[in-house]
Amino acid sequence: MYTENANRATHGELITPNNLEPDPKNPAIAAFFRNIGLADELGSGVRNLFKYGRRYSGQDPQLIDGDVFRIIVPLDDSYSFDAGSNKTQSKTPIKTSKSENEVLIEVLILSHLQENPKMTQKEMCDVTGKSKMAVQSAFTALQQKGLLRREGAKMNGIWVVESSKVVNTKS
Repeated sequence: MYTENANRATHGELITPNNLEPDPKNPAIAAFFRNIGLADELGSGVRNLFKYGRRYSGQDPQLIDGDVFRIIVPLDDSYSFDAGSNKTQSKTPIKTSKSENEVLIEVLILSHLQENPKMTQKEMCDVTGKSKMAVQSAFTALQQKGLLRREGAKMNGIWVVESSKVVNTKS
């Protein structure tokens, strides 16, 4: 598995649990999850990647600090509990709770609207891959939470993300 994220590089080296200096790679997203109570302590994700990476693939992940932060998590079907048809464990998919799904959709919406405040709900469905109902529900929830408001006319207005409520700038 491979991911990339824009980054403010601190050392430009391979990150390991031994040289880890906790620093959020995307401070806005880290602050958002911290503010809504869904973030653990800073650096716990890296420690968990190494802990569970060894358990589920037999290898350590690679975390490469640079202008683009890269994470490479090796996957090995022989270590996976649900790989192969001859396994005795259930192949029941892991279910994410409704509230976790809602939070993820809300984060996606806020992120996209900060980049393009004129985006419509239909366009949001297209870029997020979420259903019309899920997007409408998330927009309503964000407005009720005071994180999002509409300015201007229905056709020519813009969405305003209340960033002071999303990101705690004093932390």
